[in-house]
Order: sequence, then C-alpha cells, then structure tokens
Amino acid sequence: MSIVQFSLYSAFILGLFGLAFHRTHLLSVLLCLEGMMLSLFIALALWALQLESSLSFSAPMLLLTFSACEAGMGLALLVTTTRTHGTDRLQNLNLLQC
Repeated sequence: MSIVQFSLYSAFILGLFGLAFHRTHLLSVLLCLEGMMLSLFIALALWALQLESSLSFSAPMLLLTFSACEAGMGLALLVTTTRTHGTDRLQNLNLLQC
C-alpha cells in the first residue's frame, strides 16, 4: 500500500468516525460528509488517471456534481433548521414533531 492510498483511506475512515461518534451539531455532520466525499473524489480521480481510459474520466466529475448538490441541500437544511429551532444541535431536533 502506497502512502497516497494510506492517506486517502485514513481521510475516509476519519470522516466516517467523525460522522459516527461526533454528532452534536448538524454542521459537524455536514463537514464529515464533505471530507468523505472529497477523499472519494481524489481516490476516483487517481484511479481514472492510472487506468488511462477516456471513459473513466467522467466518473470523478459526476461524483463531484453529486457532492456539490449534497452540500447545497445540506446547507439549505442547516439554515432552515437554525431558523425554525434556533440551533443546529441534533439532540434538540425531533423528527416526529412537525
């Protein structure tokens, strides 16, 4: 395993651990998701460069597009939650309450 692969795996695992164990604020959850998506994007782009195929170069751009859409929806949800509840703490949110 090369140092690049190790650093990408470590970045993804750290984002996953942050997502699993540090869920106090919605913003921290969104940042962990963005870190995971960024490590996946870099890994997919490096994999496409190693294959040297013209068909595999569109996959990282597709992942980056979905990541941008996810970030936009997450920020809209963060703003809406902060306006309605006054905070972004996940413990104060009740999904059963309208």
